[in-house]
Amino acid sequence: MLSRRHFLISAAALPIAISTTGYAQDKKTLQVYIDGDTNISNWWNDIIRPAFEAANPGYSFNVTITRGVGDGNATIATRALAALQSKADPQVDYFEEIEPAAVAGSVEAGLWTELTEANVPNLKMINKAAIQTPIRLPYRGSQVLIAYDSAKIPTPPKTFADIVAWSKANPGRFTYGRPDKGGSGSNFVVRAIHEANGKDPSLFTKDSFTQAKADEMLGKAWALLRDLHPSTFGGGTYPAGNTPALQLLAQGAVDMIPAWSDQALQAIKQGVLPDTIKVAQLQDLALCGGFAYSAIPTNATDHEGALKLANFMLSPEMQTSCVREIGGFPAIDWSNLPAELKAEYIDVIPVSIPTFPSGDWSTAKNDGWYKNVATNIVRD
Repeated sequence: MLSRRHFLISAAALPIAISTTGYAQDKKTLQVYIDGDTNISNWWNDIIRPAFEAANPGYSFNVTITRGVGDGNATIATRALAALQSKADPQVDYFEEIEPAAVAGSVEAGLWTELTEANVPNLKMINKAAIQTPIRLPYRGSQVLIAYDSAKIPTPPKTFADIVAWSKANPGRFTYGRPDKGGSGSNFVVRAIHEANGKDPSLFTKDSFTQAKADEMLGKAWALLRDLHPSTFGGGTYPAGNTPALQLLAQGAVDMIPAWSDQALQAIKQGVLPDTIKVAQLQDLALCGGFAYSAIPTNATDHEGALKLANFMLSPEMQTSCVREIGGFPAIDWSNLPAELKAEYIDVIPVSIPTFPSGDWSTAKNDGWYKNVATNIVRD
């Protein structure tokens, strides 16, 4: 997926040996591997590490950036799997973001630690919408929101129908990105698909795809989006990604777009977007989102320390930092965070976090949009 955070800071694709930072030898030093963008590694280095050291005397951690190196964290996990089988030191304690099931043979071999309230007590505060298996630890989230200019739109849209109605009344002032060029545009198209099918995301699962079903169900969404098409920016030009859409909003060329929560909130905080830009979530059915999942190998060099770090990342302190510092969504329920924080972000707190399957459904979504909605655009 195109990185939504490149609007703010570009990721550093550094060799692993260079991107590791060493710390005092008298501490127990955990090895943390990060597959996120630069803003995520900066957050871990500058905010999380000193807070973790203060809360856990005698512990620190190294951060190693794997994005842009081989298959990222999956490469290190494959090494850890080989170490498990040979009873060697894996030289890793904690994966900041990884999909364990994507590492071939690792689940069957028992590479991943099952995380429970017994070994990670703060799991009791987890957001129930953070769908998880015991080997995946949701620790930060992001969701597509509606970013809008409050000087032009005093009351944000509450429903998908509100967006359509406003766009038709204000032609050219709304846009969304091409669905194959970034998650914000893709998930707006998904929201149209959900809208046209009874607002029921459960109808779309990885195993439910057939071409006939896709033609019928997605066809309803193409009619909806085709009707909206003439009212969008440029009469249907559509920006080619998350960043171009945000740039149009920043320049005042449009007044409303779908945008990733972390990207939009950070851009507002840093002054990249005007201070009149606000964000809100649809209240009938939210736009799609998801969580970043951490994992701990069963053969971690310091397994106990890795569990301490996992628990620390779910603490209200760090979850508040997730919202404040990187514009993310907390993995724990908002009720566990400061009341003033919840009040500040009340317009973006989702009542649901819908998803949409990848694979055949995603391909049909992208192909169908170009064939039936943006017929004026030559797909590159």
